[in-house]
Amino acid sequence: MTDLERTEHDPYSEHDFGSVSVDGTNLFWKIDYYDLSLQYGSNDPSDPAQTARVLTIMLAEEY
Repeated sequence: MTDLERTEHDPYSEHDFGSVSVDGTNLFWKIDYYDLSLQYGSNDPSDPAQTARVLTIMLAEEY
């Protein structure tokens, strides 16, 4: 993957989305950063005292 492709796929350099293949099944994963009530986005995703991280894994064919 070139630097340009990397930038296009991760424009904010957050590294919060990816894909993996397991036994021939393609999966996507995504990390979201919420406030501790899990209702809104976190004001500071880098601060674990005010951030809950949620990992979502899905079949690529369902996206």
